[in-house]
Amino acid sequence: ALAEMGALLEDFLVEHQDEMGGVIGLGGSCNTALVTRGMRRLPVGLPKIMVSTVASGDVAPYVGATDICMMPSVVDVQGLNVISRKILGNAASAIMGMASHPAAEEEDHRSLVGLTMFGVTTPCVQQVCDLLDSSCEPLVFHATGTGGKCMEKLIDSNMIHGVLDITLTEVCDLMMGGIMSAGEDRIGAVIRSKVPCVFSVGALDMVNFAALPTVPDKYKDRNLYVHNENVTLMRTTVEENERMGRWIGEKLNQCEGKVRMLLPEKGVSAIDAPGMPFYSPEADEALFKTLEETVHQTEDRKIIRLPYHINDKEFAEALKKNFDEITA
Repeated sequence: ALAEMGALLEDFLVEHQDEMGGVIGLGGSCNTALVTRGMRRLPVGLPKIMVSTVASGDVAPYVGATDICMMPSVVDVQGLNVISRKILGNAASAIMGMASHPAAEEEDHRSLVGLTMFGVTTPCVQQVCDLLDSSCEPLVFHATGTGGKCMEKLIDSNMIHGVLDITLTEVCDLMMGGIMSAGEDRIGAVIRSKVPCVFSVGALDMVNFAALPTVPDKYKDRNLYVHNENVTLMRTTVEENERMGRWIGEKLNQCEGKVRMLLPEKGVSAIDAPGMPFYSPEADEALFKTLEETVHQTEDRKIIRLPYHINDKEFAEALKKNFDEITA
């Protein structure tokens, strides 16, 4: 019954979205699941607030790749009391403020370009953004799982007109059990939309885990790098890079739009370089070779090797050049 109610609410919200100034929900886990299901279908920018008893926990399944504002109810949703009156009053004021004072619509007709970035590929992405034509507005997504999903949602919504998917690190977490997976549908929006896309292999040298004690026992003897007290990185092996190369290559074979895959032969991240902890030319070569063996190259689907590190200026320039070619 709950699933059916959620489906009906979802249909109602989508059908009447142009008449809404905002949406607000209230409840425990069941009602949170029911209401946010519909909220996730609404456009980014339409105000959405969910007052929930589960808001201080892991809300990723409820929020998804949207801009839902989750507000902890503090007390259970069981009648009104001195606490719940304040919380609900604040929530009502918040949704009214959002609805009555929407952000000004900008007269900006630039094409939106999606880019994926990680800390270890930041120099590359920053240089590419600086090189993009003034007719393009870059939207940079942090490749933490949620970031990849958000970009794909906007691609599916036809809001993004071109993509530079430079940082595919979420694939590492999907395949090796890290904490920043974007799921099996990664790259799926590019396939469905046929949007022009230049890919690269940024940060495919690392799987992300939380604090060092959380790393699974089967990985305890691997090459681990403590990025900070809450993030531990694990270097991917030759075999894992071969698996990722096949997975990504099979995705690229499904792309009917114009796509390029650029391979930086001197390293795929800031810590995959001579003297750095994840430097492994053998692992990188396994990735590159498997991609070349898997991808069916055509005039519109090409793999290009370049003798640069991913953060080199020349590599950023090559990304921009190829993007211009497939979007001309």
